[in-house]
Amino acid sequence: MKRLYNTIIIGVDHGYGNIKTANTITPSAVTAYESEPVFSGNILEYNGIYYRIGEGHKEFVPDKTGDDDYYVLTLMAVAKELEFQGICNADVHIAAGLPLTWVRRQRESFRSYLLKEPDVRFRFNGKDYHIRFTGCSLYPQSYPAVLGRLSEFRGTTLLADIGNGTMNILYFNGKKPVESRCWTEKLGVHQCMIAAQNAVLNQFGVKIDPVIVEQVIRTGTADIGSKYLSCIKDVCRCYCSDIFDALKRYEYNPELMHLYIAGGGSTLISHFGEYDEKAITVISDLCATAKGYELLAFESLCRKECK
Repeated sequence: MKRLYNTIIIGVDHGYGNIKTANTITPSAVTAYESEPVFSGNILEYNGIYYRIGEGHKEFVPDKTGDDDYYVLTLMAVAKELEFQGICNADVHIAAGLPLTWVRRQRESFRSYLLKEPDVRFRFNGKDYHIRFTGCSLYPQSYPAVLGRLSEFRGTTLLADIGNGTMNILYFNGKKPVESRCWTEKLGVHQCMIAAQNAVLNQFGVKIDPVIVEQVIRTGTADIGSKYLSCIKDVCRCYCSDIFDALKRYEYNPELMHLYIAGGGSTLISHFGEYDEKAITVISDLCATAKGYELLAFESLCRKECK
């Protein structure tokens, strides 16, 4: 988080797999209950409804304003970030983003969605929170993830931000992003997870828990039988190959440009991708985009204060 006078700026990366802040990562799953759940942990109480957050992942949806899930996830993300400072009562400016090619048409509706209740009270993990949302800055996804690395950019640079639902592709000339050369592909990590589950089912007649597949993607291994692990790894390697094939369709050439890979898919590429480490930089910090949102919003609000 960043502070500007009495306002706290909190970056929230609303991923389909995980929702991230500068310091936290939580699976983007929401389950509602009319009464308090039996087991504790990541329970948010809002408007008389109890929400358990983080068990599983939210399915891909092209419009995040279609239900209250991402609003509830935003409240949770704000609470988790404020908890680091021991704060429960605050004026908060949200800094967030949308996929590159969707941001222009969805910006205002998503802003209204996030600010629909300027003064909100809720309870999270046994603590009461009172938040006053003072504003919301929205940016294209991907670019914020490399803000701290722009000094490294030379010539033509390609950024591939691989999330759970989509892959955002953005070209840079020097340190400047090229708006006319950005695309969003529905080639997220979730597709790899589905393919791995199907491969295990087809090959062995066994239904495997997606948590196990996620562990392999995240760490490169899991404590399971070698034949199942080998099957999942094969699918992961094929997915990485598909990623590079997709990038080539957008004129990626490792001999002419440097590639940066960000997002949750970066860990998968680092474990299973075949590439020249001199030509590709994998950004392992999954919170990099949320941190970038905060920096962009802070600088923008400072400029407004100076006018």
